Amino acid sequence: MAKEFSRNTRIAEQMRRELADLLQFEVKDPRIGMVTITEVEVSGDMAHAKIFYTAAKASASTQQGLEKSAGFLRTQVAKRMLLRTVPQLHFVYDDSIDNGMKMAQLIDAALASDSKPKT
Repeated sequence: MAKEFSRNTRIAEQMRRELADLLQFEVKDPRIGMVTITEVEVSGDMAHAKIFYTAAKASASTQQGLEKSAGFLRTQVAKRMLLRTVPQLHFVYDDSIDNGMKMAQLIDAALASDSKPKT
């Protein structure tokens, strides 16, 4: 019987939880504000991990702050998780929430224009 979740999926989910906790309570970089980890993808050989994030105020300085703290975060993840190799952390801004909000605004505008009485 096959496992429902692969090892990479379980490690990615645990890493997401640990990184969210570390970013909230441990990282003191002022460039990193309210950051939410949306997803973590771990490569098959466990060498690299893409961390997708969203931020209240997304900017280049937020990305720089995350990249600068990647070494600290990797060390802390290694201490918290019992892994032989800890993946390199690569941060990627997740714009899917921004796109979803734009789509919702467009739909609301279209519905509002349809509901206007035609003369």
